[in-house]
Amino acid sequence: MPKVALYDMSGAQIGDLEISDDVFGIKPNEAVLYQFVKMQLANKRAGTASTKTRSEVSGGGKKPWRQKGTGRARAGSNRSPVWKGGGIVFGPKPRDYSMKLPRKVRRLAMKSALSSKVQDNNLIVVDSLNFDEPKTKLMAATLEALNAGKKTLVVTADGDPNVVKSARNIPGVKPLRVDFMNVYDLLNYDTLLITRDAVAKVEEVFA
Repeated sequence: MPKVALYDMSGAQIGDLEISDDVFGIKPNEAVLYQFVKMQLANKRAGTASTKTRSEVSGGGKKPWRQKGTGRARAGSNRSPVWKGGGIVFGPKPRDYSMKLPRKVRRLAMKSALSSKVQDNNLIVVDSLNFDEPKTKLMAATLEALNAGKKTLVVTADGDPNVVKSARNIPGVKPLRVDFMNVYDLLNYDTLLITRDAVAKVEEVFA
């Protein structure tokens, strides 16, 4: 089993932590990662954009002028798409953009994202994150001591409110409970800072 360094909040290494090779040690599958990110972004789309066709806009009904003899182009309705205030041709209508992937593919994508963090040395495992009160300055000092990158995903096992409130105001830092960890955030943030308890939960689900 591969090992990663285990740190405390002061940035000192207090030992090594064995992590599951099945979760953190596989060869990342880039095609699956692309499919998962594409699905995740598509599922966020509201799909509520809507325009009115010529049958839905108000007005029309009466022929604007007689067919012949006026010198103007023939017209059957003042709600034609070529008229101001007319209907829209082939405009957007509400639709569902959601996509689905098989369960095994979703699991492979998560393992690939986690393994890529290990291979790129962008995984920092901390023994615990405990704050007596919400304090952004303390969280910033902890991240600096751990040499976390400018864009850091902070993952905890239980979503401690003090940790969340201490981290959420720091630009480029996103606190997240391990249950809500996802492939897009793992790829979007340079560094993954995760607690020891959260690692255990990840291995329990994906190993």
